[in-house]
Amino acid sequence: MAVAGQQYVGPYRLLRIIKTGKQCQVWAAINDQDQSRCAIKLLLEEFRRDREQIGAMKNEFAVGRALRNDRVIRIDDYAVSHKIPYLVMEFFPYPNMKEIIHQVVEGEKVLEKVAFLLPTLIERAAEGLEYMNSKGWVHRDIKPDNFLVNLAGEVKLIDFALAVRAKTGMAKLLARRAKVQGTRSYMSPEQVLGKPLDVSSDIYNFGCTIFHLTTGRLPYTGVSSNELLTKHLRAAVPAAEAYNRKLTTEFSELLQAMMAKRPKSRPANVGEFLKRFRSIQMFKEPPPRPPAADDENES
Repeated sequence: MAVAGQQYVGPYRLLRIIKTGKQCQVWAAINDQDQSRCAIKLLLEEFRRDREQIGAMKNEFAVGRALRNDRVIRIDDYAVSHKIPYLVMEFFPYPNMKEIIHQVVEGEKVLEKVAFLLPTLIERAAEGLEYMNSKGWVHRDIKPDNFLVNLAGEVKLIDFALAVRAKTGMAKLLARRAKVQGTRSYMSPEQVLGKPLDVSSDIYNFGCTIFHLTTGRLPYTGVSSNELLTKHLRAAVPAAEAYNRKLTTEFSELLQAMMAKRPKSRPANVGEFLKRFRSIQMFKEPPPRPPAADDENES
């Protein structure tokens, strides 16, 4: 809806686009009632009558409204304005991990410039996932795209559209084959097979995510979807240190454990991963920090 040349959804005045995805768009916005800043996630026009996409947005709200943690994006409301479904979210206008992996500034990859921050980013991303899992949810789409980060080391886990309750006990044994959902490059073997999921699937996704973040490449690639998914099921688990010689063997082995084919061979939960991660060195030598502004002025 437009008012005096400005765009609104409900009481929220849309200021600028933060990101456009395949089905949704995220805007920086202001609530004209109290002048508070927020982010508005709305469905693109071609999906505003799509029951599946509307259902996914409602699911994201149902999951996110109960999650209150500094490492998880806050979701405050779901509403429909002039037939536009939208979410009201915490304002955190920073890039995601995937953008950091691929962004190049002045001929140098940003990832290489912020290597000193990687242990902090990984630890805080894990804390967000651990919190979500502790509330009984499996995210199902853990990947670099779904962690927003800034150069102060803050991290926010986002996008709960595919999240489901973790299956345990008899519910897991009696569950029917599920629709295969997630992102193929990070998908756990049990996701590929449509099996009921628990937190170990998120751990696999997170292992693939960290592999991509620390090596700049995906753990598996294929010329077709079937080839890629088959590699998740059967191919040997790659060693991150083979693609980034600065990584330690202990860290590389931890990632391999996270990406084990059998869920029981992975860390039991994200808390166990964090305990092991905090007890080892990630890099053989600490990455250099960029000089502070004061240091540059003195030289």
